[in-house]
Amino acid sequence: MKKVIALLMTMMMLVSLAACGKKDSSTSTDNTAPAATEAATATEATETPAATEAPDVSKSEPTNLTMWCIAVESDSNRHAYETAIADFQKAHPDINLKWEATQNQDYKTKIKAAVAANELPDIFFTWGGGFLREFVDAGRVYGLDDVYANYSSELPDKVLTNHKFDGKLYAVPTNYNAVAMFANMELLKQAGFDKVPGTYEELLACCDALVAKGIIPFGCSGKETWCVTEYLESIIEKSVGAAALTDMYLGKTPWNNEGVIKAVDSFQEMIKKQYFDPEGIALSNDEVKANFIAGKYAFYINGTWNCASFVDIADKVQVAEFPVIDSTKSQLGELIGGPSDSLAVSASSKSPEIAAMAAFELAKSVCKYGYLDGNGLPAWTQDPNGDYSSVNPLTLSVAEIMNNSKQSVLFGDGIQSADNANIYLDYVSQIYASAIDGKAFVEGLDKDLKK
Repeated sequence: MKKVIALLMTMMMLVSLAACGKKDSSTSTDNTAPAATEAATATEATETPAATEAPDVSKSEPTNLTMWCIAVESDSNRHAYETAIADFQKAHPDINLKWEATQNQDYKTKIKAAVAANELPDIFFTWGGGFLREFVDAGRVYGLDDVYANYSSELPDKVLTNHKFDGKLYAVPTNYNAVAMFANMELLKQAGFDKVPGTYEELLACCDALVAKGIIPFGCSGKETWCVTEYLESIIEKSVGAAALTDMYLGKTPWNNEGVIKAVDSFQEMIKKQYFDPEGIALSNDEVKANFIAGKYAFYINGTWNCASFVDIADKVQVAEFPVIDSTKSQLGELIGGPSDSLAVSASSKSPEIAAMAAFELAKSVCKYGYLDGNGLPAWTQDPNGDYSSVNPLTLSVAEIMNNSKQSVLFGDGIQSADNANIYLDYVSQIYASAIDGKAFVEGLDKDLKK
């Protein structure tokens, strides 16, 4: 247990080398799913607890705060948010917190509209990097440096890279996630494989064997384009390298790269060879995930927050890193992801200091409960004497992968500005639909992305 904790503590100090330009955020132009919004209102009270090293929130009447997030009922972080909010409300009965959750895809549209209209709630979920930067540049986000001073010993500065702009902090991260490849070992064994393929050639051979057995290798939601990026970005990164991919996202180098063209064409070749569920183009991520859990697919490539969703099948699932395609340009340990999920405070909040304190307290608790539930690795320093016996074994496997990582690139629709992310996602959706090839993809991005 001590070794596991030491491993996790080492991982938590990793720095996401993606530049502050924006995933996680998953921004998407696909908004076909109906909004799934749920709200919960906390109980009011008048007693004020003692508070040290935090803003004085003593008032004759409760302070009302509102919060938006994406922890809908089907979200793996729902329990973490519910428990964190309950803890916060118990510790601060003088604060009346009303919160609502909106499904990921719809939330991106909702939050951008709120920013444009200057109608943000007091506290709001956001992704780091470019997604957050646009809100900061619009003057809609409250600076958190003063309140951070009360939490700096628990929240390492090194995990704040994607949440700082011009040296100032604007959001509080909750956890650290990367893209991983989940494998159903029962299905792989039916195809003659007793371990997750370690090379790209082995992965292709495994997929051929699975198809021959009538087993679909991959499931991927086409209805939510950010899910397609989890596959495509892994293939591109392991073809051109993390540094090269980062430079393309930030506009430092053109997308018209032979490695990217080959990567996109390889992805489409996998689709033609029936490696992907043909019905996936019209499925939501929840539906695809449910199919993987039910044993319909051999592989599911998505964020490591999914460890919590697979706890009931953890005995037959293994988690691994996507294999290297071009070893002259990439290597194992180059990942897609980083500290991104976070909470920010509206600059127009009537009680910004109290909202800032609440954001830190809630983020810390969501981090704790999310980690225990298996929803990623903690951005906050965890108690070395805490009981981690309930941690999902898949999460521990992810911790080992993270500990061996060498460089990470923030999610493509997160590292870029919102406008560029939408353009990027539109081209990605065309790839999955086989409407364009690799050459058209790179030429279109170089032409349409804003410099």
